[in-house]
Amino acid sequence: MNIKSLLIGSAAALAAVSGAQAADAIVAAEPEPLEYVRVCDAFGTGFFYIPGTETCLKFGGYVRFQTNFGRDASGTSDWDSFTRAQFEVDTKTDTELGALRGFIGFRGNADSGIGGSTAGTSGNQGSGVFVDQAFIELGGLKVGKFYSWWDDGLSGETDVLSRYALFNSVRYTYDAGSFWAGVSVDELEGTNVGSYRVVGAATVVENDNNVGITAGIGGKVGGAKLQLIGGYDVDQEEGAVRLIATADFGPGTLGLAGVWASGGNAYYNQSEWAVAAEYAIKATDKLTITPGAQWFGNVATTASLSSTALSGATTLRLADDFSDRDAWQAGVTVDYKITQGLSAKITANYFDEDERDDQVNGFVRLQRSF
Repeated sequence: MNIKSLLIGSAAALAAVSGAQAADAIVAAEPEPLEYVRVCDAFGTGFFYIPGTETCLKFGGYVRFQTNFGRDASGTSDWDSFTRAQFEVDTKTDTELGALRGFIGFRGNADSGIGGSTAGTSGNQGSGVFVDQAFIELGGLKVGKFYSWWDDGLSGETDVLSRYALFNSVRYTYDAGSFWAGVSVDELEGTNVGSYRVVGAATVVENDNNVGITAGIGGKVGGAKLQLIGGYDVDQEEGAVRLIATADFGPGTLGLAGVWASGGNAYYNQSEWAVAAEYAIKATDKLTITPGAQWFGNVATTASLSSTALSGATTLRLADDFSDRDAWQAGVTVDYKITQGLSAKITANYFDEDERDDQVNGFVRLQRSF
């Protein structure tokens, strides 16, 4: 009996110790609280808070397929198709100095069946991926690479109201809601062909290292908007002024614009002056039809050479001159919203210039935006 009791007691003790160890092994830690993504409605639709921060984030972009047509649209071909992908990252944070914004826009153009590194701002300028825009904005101050006010225009595709509109810039804008005013200093490097210094038998090419200044004011009253801007190209010592006005009228929006240039410059060099008009008719919730026309007074000629004595050498600079020829363009643009996020655009224009052959140009576009 003593041995039996001893064995039973030993087994019970061993079971108790083993049971305690097993219980200790399966004790689970308390689960960490899960932070769900919160909607940030302070900056508009699509923003959400980055978890653990007070910074709001938004993704956007589009995929576009487009076919351009017109005389020599691509080399000697009268048509050219390309595909574009745009991806944008937008961040905003409220600070004691105002809203702090950081924006990056990536763009990829595919204009041929083979790979390439050429990065252009329009569809027929090669294939490649590049940064379209990247800037920092705090309050009214904006610095980086972004589109100028010269990129604004009428809603149709008949008007030609600018030359270049994407620069590395430093800009300040005062915005009171119904009224705004601002000034921008723009790097214009690469917008002009540069200078040629002829020294003896040698020709030295000096690429432009240019800067420009743009100032603008604008306002809105009810359904009417007005924008007046001016740009001065320091390297070319020429400038341009442009006025755009739009107003809701009947079933659509009436748009008028005028531009004048003292000479060819980075902001405008199509003609010495021009006037444009359009009427965007909201036919249905999905369909907008926009007829438009523009008159070009004293259109630009092919770049010419002019010489000036400079320190014993001759400087030859290619500059845009204005002719005594006029031109006009008229056409229609059709925008159709196929479904949410998918739209189509078709435009066709007739262009006629004095002493030149007339031509038809335009494009067909399908775009998925998100």
